Amino acid sequence: MNIQIVRPGELGAPERARWRELQKADPSLDNPFLSVEFAVAMDRLRDYVRVAVISNASGIVGFFPYERHSFGIGKPLGGFLTTCHGLISAPDLKLDAKSLLRACKLSVFDFDHLVAGQPTFTPYEADVRPAPVMDFTSGFDAWIEQVKVNSPKNLKTVRYKERKLGREHGGLRFEWASPDPETLRTLLAWKSDQYRRTGRVDRFAQPWIVELTNMMHAENSSDFAGVLTMLYAGDVPVAGHFGLRTATTLVGWFPAYDTEFGRYSPGIVHHLQMAEAAANNGLHMVDMGKGGKEYKDWLKSGVLYVAEGRISRPTATAAVHWIGRTPFNKARTIVMDRPSLYKAADRVLKGFGRVRSSMQQQESPTQ
Repeated sequence: MNIQIVRPGELGAPERARWRELQKADPSLDNPFLSVEFAVAMDRLRDYVRVAVISNASGIVGFFPYERHSFGIGKPLGGFLTTCHGLISAPDLKLDAKSLLRACKLSVFDFDHLVAGQPTFTPYEADVRPAPVMDFTSGFDAWIEQVKVNSPKNLKTVRYKERKLGREHGGLRFEWASPDPETLRTLLAWKSDQYRRTGRVDRFAQPWIVELTNMMHAENSSDFAGVLTMLYAGDVPVAGHFGLRTATTLVGWFPAYDTEFGRYSPGIVHHLQMAEAAANNGLHMVDMGKGGKEYKDWLKSGVLYVAEGRISRPTATAAVHWIGRTPFNKARTIVMDRPSLYKAADRVLKGFGRVRSSMQQQESPTQ
């Protein structure tokens, strides 16, 4: 095997075509975060993005996109922004993972949303977790029947709120794949507010993430696109989502809603309408990603699997990294495994968000 390290933007047309060919040949790689377009966009915005191009005598057999940070710390491409990463290759390709790290000049590589079961990384998988999906391969009607089985009471309640929202606010309208930048700005403003209200870090306080989102919104090809959806009551936007898609899979990324309409559960109403629009537009699946939101359990009609783990070479950097990261990862796993702890942690974060918001208001100059 020959491994060459380049920046994604340096890949020529033949290499990008080969990347797409390998991705389409393996259903487990049908995720836009694994697409070459996402890697190239990240490279335009971040200096630490690299890709290992893996070849043998027959030609290119794989690509491994990653981030190389200080002291050789390796992270998945997109890090905390993404819900899937891994090796883009034929399913049976198996490399020596530590040799791959050496070629990439990495001391350690942590992963938490890696495509489960890839032979190169399977020995290092510490945990494998389900990522719920809405599966439309048997049609939208079959999916909604599964939702009824999962939670008939929840579905009935949401449909009631959907009718009430339309009746009291001038009728509902759903927009699929909106090209309007102003609509995107509205959604991101809601999302920033949500992050602050719930005690999370506001991702959109970082200009490069806003720029990445704008770049992805402008992408629109048959194999890769940004998809902005919005639910309107009358002429007023009430809930939306921005995600990425391949030819057949939409991945959940940034859902948000206007809290003024919170009593109508507009986020879930939007998800139901988004599911129908996705199926009508030829998509086979909406990947909701792993993680602890209850609505995912009753909207799901299948699961994919992603793995958590760590690969390291015997270096001082790897040892220090282990001391700093492993206790945190174990604590996070314990919380995610126990719904009661997850809800308690969520309440604490929301309380922190309310306190911080109140303090900021008190510190603001009087108008």
